[in-house]
Amino acid sequence: MSSTGDTPAREGRTKVVVVGGGFGGVRVAKALAHADVDVTLLDRTNHHLFQPLLYQVATGILSPGLIAPALRRVVKTQSNTRTLLAEVFDIDVQAKVVHALAPNEQRLDLPYDYLVVAGGATHAYFGHDEWSHYAPGMKSIEDARMLRSQILGAYELAEVATDEKERDAYLTFVVVGAGPTGVEITGQLAELARYVLPKEYRTIDTRSAKIILLDAAPSVLPPFAPKLQKYTQRRLEKMGVEVRLNTAATDMDYDSITVKGPDGVDTITARTKIWAAGVQASPLAAMLAKVTGTETDRAGRLAVDPDCSLPGAEGVYAIGDMVTTVDRLPGVAQVAMQQGTYVGKLIAKRAKGDHTTPAPFHYFDKGSMATIGARQAVADVRGFKITGYLAYLLWCYVHVMFLIGWGNRLGTLYNWVRSLRYARNRGHRLISMTGAKAVAKHHEAA
Repeated sequence: MSSTGDTPAREGRTKVVVVGGGFGGVRVAKALAHADVDVTLLDRTNHHLFQPLLYQVATGILSPGLIAPALRRVVKTQSNTRTLLAEVFDIDVQAKVVHALAPNEQRLDLPYDYLVVAGGATHAYFGHDEWSHYAPGMKSIEDARMLRSQILGAYELAEVATDEKERDAYLTFVVVGAGPTGVEITGQLAELARYVLPKEYRTIDTRSAKIILLDAAPSVLPPFAPKLQKYTQRRLEKMGVEVRLNTAATDMDYDSITVKGPDGVDTITARTKIWAAGVQASPLAAMLAKVTGTETDRAGRLAVDPDCSLPGAEGVYAIGDMVTTVDRLPGVAQVAMQQGTYVGKLIAKRAKGDHTTPAPFHYFDKGSMATIGARQAVADVRGFKITGYLAYLLWCYVHVMFLIGWGNRLGTLYNWVRSLRYARNRGHRLISMTGAKAVAKHHEAA
């Protein structure tokens, strides 16, 4: 059974299909809110995810709902926009139709005049996809929940372990990748072990947990200024983190990870490993590349024209982490958001009959920032290098303002104040026997 997926709108209206409800896709829909078009926004999930705060869900600071509002809620005031929970399996650029499947396997055929694909990115294990079983990453709410169960489950299993080596294995945490995500999750692991959990366990001393951050690069936070890199490394080491640079993962299983660094090959016994080392484009990029003959780079990203359009496909645009541009823009949320607004406004002009050649997309770099731990962060804003508490306050302001909905903003602020004021409280450390059993079964399988 199939459906045309037509919106209940006036005949002859310009149809815009937006694939992906992330930063870029939502910005496209927002930019078209008052345009004379019908917008269909579809995604494999029913929510818009604020990925930069996923690590705080994984470590019990925030609840998932605060960073993942329902897509229908996000666009509920836009009468020209509807959302669909569906997964794209084919795109016919000649007939201008997107083919997707609803959750009940019903086929949806969505005709378009303009198509915007904002599929984002997923984990890249550099040719070792089997490592995903041993070192999960964070790209979805499900990833964060699973990681929370693995982190907290490790402490629960260490509490009942009778063998010292087994206990040490549970209390060793390795983060692969020292970019912003790796640094932020590492800082929170150190906070949990040193400040949050010590008084809650009787058999183990959580402060003895070994937390290792490793990266093949010669410094932490490679895109940042050297001053900020050095400050970050010093703060992490002061928190008890072992930082290993110029060190790459070469192998791993459920029980251990093998690395190669300046001192040679070393095998670290660790039951919890977290991947934050690399990303690759969404499979949608490969789908579009196949049907249009567009080139992709090593990370699978599509090469797009200066106006974000896809060569060889009329009316098709691609934005965000799944594309590469002439000026090699970074894969950050700001790029996707600005591209989304740009493409949305461009389509609105096209719908009005304005087909003049547009000015190329220009990215305005608002800066980079990353947290290290409670009250500690680094920020590079318009050339100003800021560290410590001031950088942390700036980070808090920027991130909370990019959340959608004042309820989510106030709820997030409340949880942050609570975690800082009351012994670095983590109010969302919820796991169950099911989650802990999954951790134990993985290790038994090993």
